[in-house]
Amino acid sequence: MFASLLLASGIAWSAVVSAAVETRTLNNGNLVLEDIPALPEKVAADLNRYQNVRSAAVLGWTEEGESLYVSTRFGDVNQIHRINQPGGARQQLTFFKEPVGQVEPRPGSNELAFTMDAGGSEDAQIFLFDAATGESRMLSDGESRNSAIAWSPDGSLLAYQSTRRDGRANDLWITRIEENGETSTLALESPDGSWWGPVSFSADNRRLLVQQYISSTNSLVHVLDLESGDLRLIAGNKDKQSRNYAADFTANGNGLFFVSDRRGEFAELVFHDLSNGEERVITDDIAWDVASVAFSEDRRRAAFTVNENGMDQLYLMDPRSMRYRKVEDMPIGVIGGLAFNDDGDQLALSINTPKTPTDTFVLNLRSNPLRSAGLQRWTFSEVGGLDTDKFVEPELVHYPTFDEVNGEPRKIPAFVYRPRNTGGPAPVIISIHGGPEAQYRPYFSSTYQLWLEKLGAAVIAPNVRGSAGYGKTYVALDNGFKREDSVRDIGALLDWIETQPDLDADRVAVFGGSYGGYMVLASAMHYSDRLRAAVDIVGISNFVTFLTNTRDYRRDLRRVEYGDERNPDMRAFLERISPSNNVEKIQVPMFVVQGENDPRVPVTEAEQIVAALREGGKPVWYMNALNEGHGYRKKENRDIYSQVTAMFFSEHLLEKPVSSWQTETSEEMRAER
Repeated sequence: MFASLLLASGIAWSAVVSAAVETRTLNNGNLVLEDIPALPEKVAADLNRYQNVRSAAVLGWTEEGESLYVSTRFGDVNQIHRINQPGGARQQLTFFKEPVGQVEPRPGSNELAFTMDAGGSEDAQIFLFDAATGESRMLSDGESRNSAIAWSPDGSLLAYQSTRRDGRANDLWITRIEENGETSTLALESPDGSWWGPVSFSADNRRLLVQQYISSTNSLVHVLDLESGDLRLIAGNKDKQSRNYAADFTANGNGLFFVSDRRGEFAELVFHDLSNGEERVITDDIAWDVASVAFSEDRRRAAFTVNENGMDQLYLMDPRSMRYRKVEDMPIGVIGGLAFNDDGDQLALSINTPKTPTDTFVLNLRSNPLRSAGLQRWTFSEVGGLDTDKFVEPELVHYPTFDEVNGEPRKIPAFVYRPRNTGGPAPVIISIHGGPEAQYRPYFSSTYQLWLEKLGAAVIAPNVRGSAGYGKTYVALDNGFKREDSVRDIGALLDWIETQPDLDADRVAVFGGSYGGYMVLASAMHYSDRLRAAVDIVGISNFVTFLTNTRDYRRDLRRVEYGDERNPDMRAFLERISPSNNVEKIQVPMFVVQGENDPRVPVTEAEQIVAALREGGKPVWYMNALNEGHGYRKKENRDIYSQVTAMFFSEHLLEKPVSSWQTETSEEMRAER
C-alpha cells in the first residue's frame, strides 16, 4: 500500500514503505495504475463537466466550396465531420476507433486523404476516403511512418514524407493516383537524417516546394523539378543556422513565398523571384514571427498570422502587390487552419481563446474584410454546461531570472491564472510546456479552469529560455551544455512567487509533459525543498537512454537539440544532469504518466525513473496506458488521468484536501503526517 507522504510541517519521509506494488487496471485492461488509490465516485462526478468539452477545428472546404470539413469528437476520439452552414449540425463522416490526423481534401473531388495511426504509435498510414460513399482505402504500405500530405492542383499526385525506404530515413515520396490504382515513387532521399517533406505544387504540376528540417533553429527551403529530379536550394544554409519555412508558389510559378529569420531575430515573410534569385522582404515592419501563411487556389489572395507575445494577429495580403493589412477587432487568442474556398472570397479559420475552445469561423472577404464584423461563427462547441464567461483569463507577466541582457536581468514571459475568492494565498501549479522549442500560448484549458475552481490553485505557465516565439537567440539559449539554464528559470519563478502576496510559496507543484516532463523531474531534483509535488507526463528521465531508445527516424533530429551522446564530453554531461541518476535529490511525491506505445519518449524512460524512486523509498504513483503513445488521445483514458491528477494535487497542495475526494487510503496517509 502506498504509505508514505510529506509531513505537513515540512519535508520529511515516513520510514514505512511497502515493498509490494499495488496494481489494478481500468478501461478494459488498457489503463494500468500502480500505487494509485481508488478514485472515489465523487471525483468523476465533480469533474464530469470539465471533461466533456469539445472542439471543432477547420480541415478544409468541400468540393463545391459551400460546406466545411471539421475535426470534432462525439465519441471517444476526433473524427471527420461535415457542416453545411453556420451553426448547422455536424454530420459525422468517419467512425474509426483511432483519431484521424491530418486531412487534405482532394482537388476537384469528394475524396479526402487523411492520416491515422494505431494505439498512439505515430506510425501513421495514409488513407483515401470517399465522402460520398463512406468508403476508404489505404494508400501507404501499412508499415512506415507517413506525414505532411499535399495534393497537386489537379488531384493526380499526392506528395508526403515517409520512412518507407528503410524505416529510418525521412524521405519525400509521391503517389500517382489513377483509375486503375496507385503508383508510389521515392522522389527525394534524405541524405543526412534530416526531415524532408512537401509543401505545395506549382500550378502546372511540374515543380514541388520542399521543406527540409534539421532542428528548431535550422531549416531550409528547396524546389524540386518533378521532370528532371533537379533540386534547387532557395533559402537557408546547412552550416549557417536560420529558420526558413516554405509557403507557396505564385500564380504563374515564377516566384515563391517563404518565411525566414535569417535577417534578424524574428521570422519574416519573403518573396523569391525564381527567374533571377532576387528577394523582397514583405513584413520587415513586424517585429514578431509570421506563424502561418495560406493562399487561395488561384494565388490571388493570401492570409497570414503573426504570433505577438503568444497571441495571434490576422493579416490579409494581395500576393501580386504584396500589400497587406491587419484584420481589426479579431478575438484575442490563437488562430489556425487558414483555408480559402475555391472562389477565394471566404477564409475559414479556427479560433481558440482562454474562454472558448477551438471553433470554426469564416471571414467574408467580399464585404469589409479588414474588420471582424465579417467574421461568422460556424460551430458552437459544447463546454459541458460550464459558464465559460466566469473562466479566469491569464495575465502575461515577465519575471527576472539569473542572467542579464544589456546590464538588466533577463525577463522570462509567463501566463498567470489567479483563482477567485481563495480567502488567502493560493497554492500554485507551475505548468511547463514540452518541445523544448514550443511555446505556451493562452489556449482554452478546461484542465486549468478545473484546478482554479475545484482546488483554488493558481496556474503559472512560463515560457522559459528555449521557447519559441521570442526570437532565435532566445530559442537557442538552452542548447547543448546550457540545458540546465532553463531549469534555473524555474528556480527564478519560485523566487518570483515568493514576492506575490496572493500566492503561497510553501505550496507549489510542477506539472509538464514530454520535455516538460524532464523539466518537472529536473525541478524536483534541484528544488525539492521548495516544492510539494510533481507530475511527470511522458517525460525524459535520462537523455542518454532517451537518445538511444527513441525511434530511429527522429534520433538525429533530437541529437541536434539535446546534444550527441556519442561524444564523450556530451555524454558525460547528459548523464550528470539526468534525473534518473540523481533520484536521491528528489524529495517530493511524484505522479508519472506514460503511454506504452510512445515512439518519442519510450516507456522505458518512465519505468526507470519509477523503479529508481521506489528503490530509494520515494512515493510515486504510476499510470501507463497500453493503447496510447506520446500523450493520451482517447477520452476514457484522459478522463481517468485528469481525475487522478486532481486528486494528487488535492492531497499534496491543499491544507484541507477536498473532503468528498478522500478515500480510506488517503486518510491513512494523512494520519502519518
